[in-house]
Amino acid sequence: MKYIRNYHLLCLTLFFSSCSYITGPEGLYPETKYQFFEEVVNPEIQLENEDFTVIVDDHYPPMTDGISSAEVQDIPPPRQIFSSGESNEVQLRRLGELMWVYIETLPSTAWPIAKNYIEASPMSILSADPDAGIFTIKYSEALNLILRVEHGIKEASTEIFLSSQTSNGVLNSNTDSTFIQTELEKLVQYFASSAASFSGTSLAAQSLNDRKKAKIFNLNNKTTIQLDLGFDRAWSAVSRALSAGNITSNDIDRDGGIFLVSYSVESEGNGWFNFLNFADDSDPNSLLLKEQAEFKIILKTANDQTNIVVESLAGSPEDAEALISKINELLS
Repeated sequence: MKYIRNYHLLCLTLFFSSCSYITGPEGLYPETKYQFFEEVVNPEIQLENEDFTVIVDDHYPPMTDGISSAEVQDIPPPRQIFSSGESNEVQLRRLGELMWVYIETLPSTAWPIAKNYIEASPMSILSADPDAGIFTIKYSEALNLILRVEHGIKEASTEIFLSSQTSNGVLNSNTDSTFIQTELEKLVQYFASSAASFSGTSLAAQSLNDRKKAKIFNLNNKTTIQLDLGFDRAWSAVSRALSAGNITSNDIDRDGGIFLVSYSVESEGNGWFNFLNFADDSDPNSLLLKEQAEFKIILKTANDQTNIVVESLAGSPEDAEALISKINELLS
């Protein structure tokens, strides 16, 4: 045992000594992480011929006037994008003969809820295309339903449409609107009881989240909201946004696609235009507009797309930007 212990001690001694010999300060491969402490700045290069010069490239020039590449660029701030929050609102909406379900949740979340609803009903799913957002449902031997899940106007919102076709796949345009409304009402009740508690999402339906019906961009130095909707739905959406913001129009030209809104002393206490904080001197962050502030909201439709702009007839362009930002926030 004594010899074995001595042998182990000898092996350990040789091991540590060899490590020190290889990686120690005096070893073959010493550590280099502290060598930067020993670095010094070399003296400037002395050229034998004074006619020679050393060219130094300054890749980080200071921000000084007169240097176009170094001047501070006037970059506009990013456009405001509004989200719907966590209200989980569910509504059945109607515009003429068109009806749809509006849900404040992403389509990728609405898709599995709609699938659960169909599976829990007497109906059966004939086909499901999450990329297109379409369910084909067998309602009866002679009737199929087409359920479409689309992204809504508002950020993180979903719209669900329902139509019917014959069992042979022929679109049925004569479906009773009362029947469609009844089926959509059942869907509303199911979503109202499920949307708040449902936490799942469909990876297969993620592409639906990118197909938003509203875009915002700058055109000719004016903020423009573009809706992938025809005029009727776009007009209805703007009207609903103005109503939600307590913004009263004192003149409307539907044929010309124009809302005219203005501020007057008489309306100061009525609550509308409160979002602009008129005459709120107690709030240093409030937006104060002059009494003659007047705006024209213009809708122009082409190729099933509607552009919305706000012109300031009396007031500053910043006031018009504040108004269209508020409209964009309230669109749904």
